[in-house]
Amino acid sequence: MLAAVEFARRGDAVYASMRDTLKSGPLLDEAKAAGVSVHVIPLDVTNAASVKDAVAGVTAREGRIDVLVNNAGVGMHGPVEEAEDDEAHALFETNVFGLLRVTRAVVPHMRAQGGGAIVNVSSLAGKVSSPFGGLYSATKHAVEALSDALYFELHPFGVRVAVVEPGGFETRFGDNRMIERNFNAASPYADLERRFAERQTRLPGTGERSDASDVARVIVDAATAEQPRRRYLVGKDAELIGGFHKQMSDEDFERAMRTALDFWD
Repeated sequence: MLAAVEFARRGDAVYASMRDTLKSGPLLDEAKAAGVSVHVIPLDVTNAASVKDAVAGVTAREGRIDVLVNNAGVGMHGPVEEAEDDEAHALFETNVFGLLRVTRAVVPHMRAQGGGAIVNVSSLAGKVSSPFGGLYSATKHAVEALSDALYFELHPFGVRVAVVEPGGFETRFGDNRMIERNFNAASPYADLERRFAERQTRLPGTGERSDASDVARVIVDAATAEQPRRRYLVGKDAELIGGFHKQMSDEDFERAMRTALDFWD
């Protein structure tokens, strides 16, 4: 939502897609307060026909698509063992296959016009997988891998690809987070999850939920830079944990995180 408004502030023609356009009120209010306009269009990334219609509608009206921001995503919480097949499929359907559908629909237009920019919104979880977030991390690791391949494949056609990796921010993302149906008080993992959640608050930056407008600005910067960075970690927690993970071996990173959490189970 905030990224759409930030693009509009630059004078861009912005098409913000959502499955249920009746829920566009907060976006339109934000745009009105900023003195800009945003076009709201229906788009369900899990439906190929919906994706095709949305892209066709934008190109028919504008004649081109210069920027694609793949931001659709849902979360899932629970241990890997207890996830059901349908839950895992639903998660990947939105977070991975949805991104694929939209990207495949837009890229031909960018190639034909000789350029464009794709910004895929991943997560710190796309770099570091934590307990009870394994399936969500798996989808974001997939986004990272797809983005790397797209970067090299599309570079000769003038299409730039960047990945934005936010940490924890004040957004409504939690409203869409699924809890595995098998994960309840009777789960053998319940006590471990509770203790781990308590310990997580010890990590520097994790207790500070930054303003999501920071992510919006980074998305716009990544989309408009002539030579964008491959990846943008956003947020104190993402920069800290992601930075350590990049510099350390897996074993050293584990020891550092366990020490910071004082969690030696």
